[in-house]
Amino acid sequence: MDKSSRIYIAGHRGLVGSAIHRSLEKNGYWNLIYRTSSELDLREREEVQQFFNEQQIDYVFLAAAKVGGIAANNDYPADFIRDNLLIQTNVIDAAYHAGVEKLMFLGSTCIYPKFAPQPLKEEYLLTGELEPTNQPYAIAKIAGITMCQSYNRQYGTKFISVMPTNMYGPNDNYDLKSSHVLPALIRKFHEAKEKNEPSVEVWGSGTPRREFLHADDLAEACLFLMEHYEDNDIVNVGVGEDIVIHELAELIKRIVGYEGEVRFNASIPDGTPRKLVDVAKINGLGWKAAISLEEGLQSAYLDFQNNTFIKK
Repeated sequence: MDKSSRIYIAGHRGLVGSAIHRSLEKNGYWNLIYRTSSELDLREREEVQQFFNEQQIDYVFLAAAKVGGIAANNDYPADFIRDNLLIQTNVIDAAYHAGVEKLMFLGSTCIYPKFAPQPLKEEYLLTGELEPTNQPYAIAKIAGITMCQSYNRQYGTKFISVMPTNMYGPNDNYDLKSSHVLPALIRKFHEAKEKNEPSVEVWGSGTPRREFLHADDLAEACLFLMEHYEDNDIVNVGVGEDIVIHELAELIKRIVGYEGEVRFNASIPDGTPRKLVDVAKINGLGWKAAISLEEGLQSAYLDFQNNTFIKK
């Protein structure tokens, strides 16, 4: 990419998209294009086609998606599969027709089978059954991967697919009804501290293991891959280390400064027992994550405290 390339960031206000935006600006890219969902509804095919035809876009980071934790995926499965299929289908197809030089599709490690061997290698895709709690979202993401690969094969496009592990960082979603485990824990411990509550309930048994990647690390990986990778196979992005949820809870508790008890509600499903990605491929290409979990959590908590919603 040239510094003057016209680069469209789909989902620029979200956790991943905003990090990509920051990274592009930091690295000297200035011709950045973005639209809010009210300005451009990516679920509407004609709107998306017109936008691409008018903007003469060179590169696309497709980070726009409907995302959420176990509760949101369980309560709104139709919304998750419909909206994500519409968004990615419209953007990928419009990018092809508009002659976009290269597109990056951001997926998720939930595409891998629930009981796949650990760590998760890229070749494990479609080798077993998915985790039921987020199957509609995962199937939509798998469709996006297949669409990129199919367009590459049939039309000679350069559409690559990146599978980040669990994300956190600035502009995360802290809504307890739709957030993922890490931001939910930050909010729960903060509010319990503010209200001097004796205990905090953590959903699930606390035994699953999860890997967490700071959004700024992912953004740097995305720029690296956009500039250095063109193969048709997917690429995992992660740190290569995971943590037990009960240990994560204790770490966040300490960073927040909460002194009460932590209780686990095992009646709520845990989801996949473990989800650690194999990062040998991207490490072999020359990229490694740089932000430690403790350092990242401290900055995430600071971002949460500065987030205006907690004042409401």
